[in-house]
Amino acid sequence: MEKRKIAVIGGGSWATAIAKILLHNHEHLHWWVREEEIRQGLQSEGVNPMYLSSVEFPVSRITVSTDIREIADQAQTLVLVVPAVYLPGALQGLEPGCLRSKFLCSATKGIIPETNQVVCEYLRDTYAVPEGNMAIVSGPSHAEEIALNRLTYLTAAARDAELARYVSRCFSCEYVNTRCSEDLYGIEYAAVLKNVYALSVGIAKGLGYGDNFVAVLVSCAAEEMGRFLVNVHDIGRNLNSAPYLGDLLVTAYSQFSRNRTFGNMIGQGYSVRSAILEMKMVAEGYYAAGSLAEVKRKFGVSMPVFEAVHAVLYEGKSPRLVFRKLSDSL
Repeated sequence: MEKRKIAVIGGGSWATAIAKILLHNHEHLHWWVREEEIRQGLQSEGVNPMYLSSVEFPVSRITVSTDIREIADQAQTLVLVVPAVYLPGALQGLEPGCLRSKFLCSATKGIIPETNQVVCEYLRDTYAVPEGNMAIVSGPSHAEEIALNRLTYLTAAARDAELARYVSRCFSCEYVNTRCSEDLYGIEYAAVLKNVYALSVGIAKGLGYGDNFVAVLVSCAAEEMGRFLVNVHDIGRNLNSAPYLGDLLVTAYSQFSRNRTFGNMIGQGYSVRSAILEMKMVAEGYYAAGSLAEVKRKFGVSMPVFEAVHAVLYEGKSPRLVFRKLSDSL
């Protein structure tokens, strides 16, 4: 596995941070980006002109293309870092069978709106990728801190233990500590849910609620996450560990959290459309709240914090009235 060529699929801030990490452990990196401006900046100057432009890449060690077929043909391991809402479009140029023999690692913390599936479920059903060839990498992590070489902890999860260890080694460096897990779907769903809960924190702060309320809100969100994961994928897991509670906490509290920022705008009175237009990056929690509502109904899980966010974003309910009612029930 160690000699397999590796590629990053995506050109945003998280993709740029991941590319920086992977170059610690690989002589060469193949990289697909959608925007020609990003391709030119990376290939000629060694910087992404749109995201994390302080991170410099050795031009001789990267091959960048806007042709996903070219990149997919050159690498055996693909790290997917495209926002989930755009992933089907990004992969559209690939034949379904071409991914079957590759290792696919998802660093996308979202859900596919068209199918209401997390990325690994989508790859399994749409591209016939075997479960044994899929992995995910999850936080707690923010791209901005990786750009600054700040100590970060990542979890590599795969049903195949050897693949999890391989992914762990790919992402391990002097400022990134990695751990392995077999909870492929549980950690992926947790990464989706924590974005929705970060939205709830942002809405609360935008409405003027203080840290005391937010602490209760996040603790209730953690309980909800546990109830949901037991229903969707019931295996033994420690919900207090980094990829569950840790990822929830950093996304709910960090100044770098785009989902918290999006929620804060909603709490301050922005419409959903205005908040989407003003943000330069995708807030995965917004799309996840719409898609996960269908999954939640299937399992009949009690999730009042999630329901509050959904009511505000998708049912046109007043954030102030919804959170006043939520505060009385927590």
